[in-house]
Amino acid sequence: MPLTSPRRSALVDQVIAQLRNQITTGEWPVGSRIPTEPELVELLGVARNTVREAVRALAHNGLLDIRQGSGTYVIATSELAGVMHRRFAGADPRHIAELRSMMESSAARLAAERRTARDLVQLDALLARREEAWSGGEAEPFIAADVALHMAVVAASHNEVLIELYADLGDLVADWLRTDVGAELDPASHLDHARLIEAIRRGDGEAAASEAAGYPFVCLGREAPAGVTAAGG
Repeated sequence: MPLTSPRRSALVDQVIAQLRNQITTGEWPVGSRIPTEPELVELLGVARNTVREAVRALAHNGLLDIRQGSGTYVIATSELAGVMHRRFAGADPRHIAELRSMMESSAARLAAERRTARDLVQLDALLARREEAWSGGEAEPFIAADVALHMAVVAASHNEVLIELYADLGDLVADWLRTDVGAELDPASHLDHARLIEAIRRGDGEAAASEAAGYPFVCLGREAPAGVTAAGG
């Protein structure tokens, strides 16, 4: 339905909200190109300048990247994710791994204590999807499935602050995995996450935390810090 408003600024805000909703709901996933300016004008029923101003605002906030001659792409799912992406995109991969290790270990421990029957069904489904993606041999579907599984582990912690913070970090983690994994999957680098899910299922917080803590370092092909079990498959 076309958006209407007597005030230009209010109309721009409505368009920004509409476009942001397309991003946050996953209709326009990270990495995708959004519709062209003429297409957005037709879709929203507003003037070209209004669409242009809204897109520029979201680009300024770090959700979109305007690439001359190519189009406009989604690069983050929230303003905080955009800030984190810009701030840490060039960070040492080991430092990102250390941050992931701390967050995922804590989340896995909480998940073992708080997971529900619905959480376990979701984790089993995403674990199967991850293995299927690995068998398919294509890097991008595997990365998406791997990130989705880790997100579900964090979600099973039922700590809303941790969930939101990890989600904002998720885009950066996906970029990091994309660089690390490369265009083709290496059978030697496969990590079995079944032990992590099983530890959460039986409520073993220590085992779940230990399993989750080591994964980022194994992906890097480096030794985990002392006291962290680098579990592999």
